[in-house]
Amino acid sequence: MKIGKQTFLFNNVYLQTGASVVGTKEGEGPLKDYFDLILKDDKWCEDSFEKAERKMFKEALELAKNKANLTNEQVDMIFGGDLLNQIISASFASREMDTVFFGLYGACSTICESILLASCMVDGGFANNVLCAASSHFSSAERQYRFPLEYGSSPTPTSQWTVTGAGASVISDKPSNIKIVAGTAGKIIDLGIKDANNMGAAMAPAAADTISTFLRETDTQPEDYDLILTGDLGLFGKELMIKLMADKGYDISSVYNDCGCMIFYKDQTAPMGASGCGCAATVFNGAVRQDMEDNKVKNVLLAATGAMLSPVSSFQGESIPGISYAINFRRV
Repeated sequence: MKIGKQTFLFNNVYLQTGASVVGTKEGEGPLKDYFDLILKDDKWCEDSFEKAERKMFKEALELAKNKANLTNEQVDMIFGGDLLNQIISASFASREMDTVFFGLYGACSTICESILLASCMVDGGFANNVLCAASSHFSSAERQYRFPLEYGSSPTPTSQWTVTGAGASVISDKPSNIKIVAGTAGKIIDLGIKDANNMGAAMAPAAADTISTFLRETDTQPEDYDLILTGDLGLFGKELMIKLMADKGYDISSVYNDCGCMIFYKDQTAPMGASGCGCAATVFNGAVRQDMEDNKVKNVLLAATGAMLSPVSSFQGESIPGISYAINFRRV
């Protein structure tokens, strides 16, 4: 059922399980005990970073599917995407699954975009089991959006570190401990930020717009949630997010965090935190999902965030449009 202009309420949609695969740096961070697989080599015995990312995506799908005790035949659909040109990680990884594939590009918001669309499919009776996944890789993203590692460029003060990782969720009509209650589809919000090394500033306005819309259309307040979580705004974007929400009349400071601020220690050469499709996908499917299973948090609003730029748009002097999709998970 749709309420308001952007929000959907779901009756019979559940998160069955999730899986996360991360790189070596992520495996040394504060969430290391939550991840299913930590690579010892960021190329994972492949001959390119791009092939390693594809392999991570495929492994996350397999891990999630197996944890849910599903066969390939029982998976009705796959929704997923990544940051590489023409979402090659998602499409190449999914070609061996022999099931319906919907390739999505929401940049770093892709995991929530996937779960929102999958929830609509399940609640509408069009699917029973759907796999949702997203991935990114620090080295492949640097090559595409900034500079190849061989260039040896120095990060700017507002730069974030792209997560090397892939996360997958199993969305189903089979009851579980975690119900997907509602979701809000985002709008493109662009306030004119052009600095590709300041993703937090580019994405925070979209996150604030989506979360405030969700709260308004569901008639809830921040204190109704144990955790309101954005995808990858980083430290600068997190501070900006709190201010933007205050300007809209919501104080989220006591229940708010950002996946990009959770995955690394501050001394891991990532002073502004993390970014990337794999950020929200791994943090949610690893730490947050497990905390919900353990009943440590019961009501979570996850709003993954995406910067909808490309090398072409940056070279042409375009600003960076932002997008955010929100999903409400509730422990039952």
